[in-house]
Order: sequence, then C-alpha cells, then structure tokens
Amino acid sequence: MGLTGLARWINAPQDGLQAISKNIMENHNGAYKGPWNLAVKSYRSTLSQAPGFQIPSERTMFTLQMYDNVFVLLEDPLAPTRADVVQAIIDKTAPPTFQPTHYRTTFLTLNPPGALEQLLAQLKARWVPVRQGSTSGSTAQRGQTFGHQLIIEGAVFSIGSDWLVRAGIVTMTGGEIKGMLLEAEYLPLPTLNVGEAADGTSELLSNLLTSVLPNVPDAKTVAVTISDAQWEDVLWDREEEEKTLKEVAQAKEKEATGEADDVFVYGDEDIPTTRRGDWTGVDRDRRSAFLIIGALKSEGIL
Repeated sequence: MGLTGLARWINAPQDGLQAISKNIMENHNGAYKGPWNLAVKSYRSTLSQAPGFQIPSERTMFTLQMYDNVFVLLEDPLAPTRADVVQAIIDKTAPPTFQPTHYRTTFLTLNPPGALEQLLAQLKARWVPVRQGSTSGSTAQRGQTFGHQLIIEGAVFSIGSDWLVRAGIVTMTGGEIKGMLLEAEYLPLPTLNVGEAADGTSELLSNLLTSVLPNVPDAKTVAVTISDAQWEDVLWDREEEEKTLKEVAQAKEKEATGEADDVFVYGDEDIPTTRRGDWTGVDRDRRSAFLIIGALKSEGIL
C-alpha cells in the first residue's frame, strides 16, 4: 500500500465508469484488478428526545464499510477540538494537564461488518439511521446491508507496477446517481513525506487522476484533502496522550530536583518519535475512509 489521493467527479454521467475504464485500458495500458465496493450509512442521536435532556445540538455518526472493516466517524458539535484545548492551555484558561473526555471528532475502526448495529441494539443506544432504505435486487445480490444511505460501486485498475486506480459510481438508496469517486494510489511511496501544493494536494497524484479522466467537456472535479489539524483530532489516542503527559511531568520533576544531570543521558529530546504510517495497512484505509466521508458530507450528500 502506498500514498493515496482522492478526487470527486461531481457531474459524472451514468457511463462515467465505462469511459474511465476505456481510457485506462487503451491510453495507459492498464488492467482490471477487481471490484471496488463501499457502503455508507449515517445515524443521528435521539438523546434530546429523552425526558430531562436538553441538548442544543445533536451528535451525528457516519459509517463506511470497506472490505472487512467498518470505519465510524462520530461528531459531537458541543465538544472542543484538539486545537481549542491546546489554545486554552496556551492562554492559561485551562490547566496544563486538562483533558476533555473526548474531542469533537472520534474515528473508530470496527470488525466485522454489522458489529456496530449489534452493539447499538444490545445497549439500546439512542441512535437511529438517518434514512431507512430498502436494497434493490442487484445490490442485495452483492451482499449490501439493508439501510445503507448510499453505495459506491466500481472497479480497481492497475497501471504498470506502481499505480492503482479506484473508480466508483456514487448511488443513493433511491437510485439517484451523485457523480463518481476517484482514488489513485502510488505504491512505491508508503509515507506522507511528499511535496504538496498549497491546498494540501499532491501534484503527483493530481496529475494521475487528471490523466485517467476521459475528455469530457465541462467535467467538474474537486480534489479531496484533509488538514493536519483535522487528522490530529482523528488520530488522538487518550492512553498515549496520558502517557506522554506523565513522562513530561516526571521529566520536569527530575529537572527541578537535579536528578536529570546525567552526562550519559542527555541530548535525546530532539530525536523524533516513531509514529504509525498514514499510508500503510489499515491506516491507509482509515485515511481514505475519512476523506470519502468528509467529501460526501461537504456536498450535503450525507
């Protein structure tokens, strides 16, 4: 798995997938690798309807099923963002060790598909699907779960040994087509350290996505990006943060008592810590799922 870029072809025609497939096969010497199927579902909280609760803004939850994993995005508009907390600590309106119970955005990975619905039912949680839809005959044959708000169906193509391209039609439950999603993956580059444009897009990936689009007049495409601040909120690990804060407090205590004056152990504060790869394994799928949900939300589709 490698570096991935995502784009929306907003006004793609019904035969957009066939046109992209033809372009990849004939002009890029590409090959068909297999199907690309995703399913998205959204929920809303009904907690405000419970007696004694007065909540000005409800939480929302979105799920995206990709292969054997389900990625869950939970948003609480009343909770602070990570940037809000950091700024409050800088402004000294919050103590240095202040930690909220959660941030505005929580992003989880669940397995197997259907586990979330079972958990919500067992806990009698106050969440209901935003749209209850029945699956069509063709969709049911492909094993999609009842009640998905939209599905993304398409194909995966390879271009040489370095590129994978995923293209899928976005279809609402009622059958309305909402354009296409295009994803390019550059396999030799499994890290995020790559030159980017001012808007956060990779020129390498953008050029590839542009080249696989057929020559269609007035094609409306938009690159899908994510800011570092947003991704910091998504990657937040409470246990890891508590561990870091504890280590910082211990270091300051040792420095204050003079226990840190060891000539054999100093100068390692500038050594970068190892972090998980954003573009490898399930982390690549997590980032891709977060981008897809964000793109659909920004257009008002979810």
